[in-house]
Amino acid sequence: MAKALSPITLASARDIPFDKLVLSQSNVRRIKAGVLVEELAASIARRGLIQSLHVRPVLDEDGAETGLFEVPAGGRRFQALELLVKQKRLAKTAPVPCIVSDTGGESDVLVAELSLAENIERAPLHPLDQFRAFQTLRETGMTEEAIAAAFFVDAKVVKQRLRLASVSPALLEVYAEDAMTLEQLMAFTVSDDHARQEQVWQAIKDSWSKEPYTIRRLLTETTVRASDRRALFVGVSAYEAAGGIVLRDLFETDDGGWLQDVALLDRMVAEKLKCEAEAIAAAGWAWVEAAVSFPYGHDRGLRQIAGSTIDLTEEERAAREALRDEYDLLEAEHAEAEELPEEVDRRLGEIEAALEAYEHRPVVFSPEQMARAGVFVSIGADGRLMVDRGHVRPDDEDGQRTEDGEAGRLPDATGGVTPRDAREPAAITTGEPGTGEESAEETDTLKPLPESLVVELTAYRTLALRDALAAHPHVALTALLHRLVLDCFGSRGCGAALEAFVRTVYFPVQAPGLADSLPAQQIAARHAAWQADLPDAEDEDRLWSWLESLDEPSRISLLAHCVSFGVNALLERPNPYSGTGVSQQGLERRLREANRLARATGLDLVEAGWRPTVESYLGRVTKPRILAAVREGVGEAAAQRIDHLKKPDMAREAERLLAETGWLPEPLRLGDADSGTTGVEVARSACLPAILTSEADGAEPEAIDDPARGVPSGAGEDGTARVEEDHSQGMAAE
Repeated sequence: MAKALSPITLASARDIPFDKLVLSQSNVRRIKAGVLVEELAASIARRGLIQSLHVRPVLDEDGAETGLFEVPAGGRRFQALELLVKQKRLAKTAPVPCIVSDTGGESDVLVAELSLAENIERAPLHPLDQFRAFQTLRETGMTEEAIAAAFFVDAKVVKQRLRLASVSPALLEVYAEDAMTLEQLMAFTVSDDHARQEQVWQAIKDSWSKEPYTIRRLLTETTVRASDRRALFVGVSAYEAAGGIVLRDLFETDDGGWLQDVALLDRMVAEKLKCEAEAIAAAGWAWVEAAVSFPYGHDRGLRQIAGSTIDLTEEERAAREALRDEYDLLEAEHAEAEELPEEVDRRLGEIEAALEAYEHRPVVFSPEQMARAGVFVSIGADGRLMVDRGHVRPDDEDGQRTEDGEAGRLPDATGGVTPRDAREPAAITTGEPGTGEESAEETDTLKPLPESLVVELTAYRTLALRDALAAHPHVALTALLHRLVLDCFGSRGCGAALEAFVRTVYFPVQAPGLADSLPAQQIAARHAAWQADLPDAEDEDRLWSWLESLDEPSRISLLAHCVSFGVNALLERPNPYSGTGVSQQGLERRLREANRLARATGLDLVEAGWRPTVESYLGRVTKPRILAAVREGVGEAAAQRIDHLKKPDMAREAERLLAETGWLPEPLRLGDADSGTTGVEVARSACLPAILTSEADGAEPEAIDDPARGVPSGAGEDGTARVEEDHSQGMAAE
């Protein structure tokens, strides 16, 4: 027969004066954790004692009750009440709700067990319940600051909790079932679009890549970062005032957030650029061209005139000297310090910026100069307006006259370019140059690389090789001497990697952002430094005297810089019938010489800043090529982890995986120096377009006439071939 269970009798509850309570030494809580006693006291003062104390009678040596009660469970609440008594906010004899246990005969072990059970059996509140509770309080009219004050947290914490509660209800249920981590839920808060949130979760929930950064990237892929040059130029506050929405991340550093309305941003950029351009044109310039950014080499064929630098006033000179003295004094005072104090370091930075402003003085131009010169207006990477003044077009030169003896172009009243037969305002363009490349076809085989992508990649290599050659004067001198000896003692062939006359080689196709690349910036800085020292290039006698006066290292450095502009490492369509085209034989010779220059200068395209990104490569090729790149750069396991993704996701993941591997596509790799392998031979094995290999020699050459891809190689801006007499003679000799 089963034994009957004994009935349970619950302990009684009653009010006990506070001065009759003492803290038990058997309480297991020794380490402070959770809410502070001071905050708990404030909560009791605001809401009262929500949970009763658990007490037992204190017995004397004979086992009789003494009238006092010890508190084995609820020690922090007792300490909070004690603090309120000390603050005279609670009377010493105030009744305290207590549950009295009849455990007078029990041992201390049982009391410790009671204290332990009271602490560990308390189930913590699920974070989602807290988020929703905060949301309920907000809906009742409490402000975020009031909620923060009521629960003794920072207002930012309340904002974060409310933002978490605003995520799609479907995703909140996923989080409640522990199928999503808190970090993943935080990532979804960057967007308020519940449908998009759910769409992203459906796309990644079964994927191996569910990291929070992946969620943020997918939710913001159609937005513009607040650190983008366009956003910095317009200003996020102005964008918001115009009705634009900014997505912000309350949990991670977001550099100001993401601007959601790209069309509005572009319109504001265009309007502001146009206003700036019109203001500049009103000064009397012949023409003004404005764009968010210009491609590398946009000023080709134009002559830049030098203006007059405004001298410093006496007050400015005195201020500059005072800044220099202060800088020297601060450096001397902290010369022995291992690390500068924050305020000193900040002040030194301010002084350096002020001194640099004195070094870069404004330049003024005469009305005669402005009447035939123009200005390029663009936006720098830091969002500042970039104004490049003083460029003269060939048609605006003094010697260019029409049949009636007048100059071909004259400035109109607004400063725009106005042909003699029709006056029009200056053209202002705010569009970004595009790649003109269609998305790569989805196939399972290695298709040839797009022709324009190959030219873009080798354009970057050409630019990096120019920078490397200018930094190695000895190699530049050898290359120049090599070219001249061939011209003088051999036959002048076409297709060399160094045009020794020197004729700058321009890129018919180039990737957006090439002008902002590391080689382009270094070349531009070096060119500007030499241009600041050079006398007026129109005065040839003065230029000769200046060159003669240079010391030998400076002459060699200048020679290297000038020679570098003749470097041509483009892997382009063979077209011997164009005025500046190249035959298959000439192309192979060019690439062979380019490889030799790269080895001699130690060119490293990874150090030169090239990275396999979605824009530069991965988004332009097929999925098999993306997988092949990951397989080469990271390994087979990484390729298998992404082979199930759709192409856009695969390209983005491949960019992350290849970021620091140093992987290069075939057109950017060096040929084998021992075997004499050229870039074209590498191309054959790399499935590059047939037009870039000798397999196309028997075919009729075709021009690159796709308007989205640019003009043909060797063509002018109007699409016509640029024919040079000496070069065409070289073609005939070949």
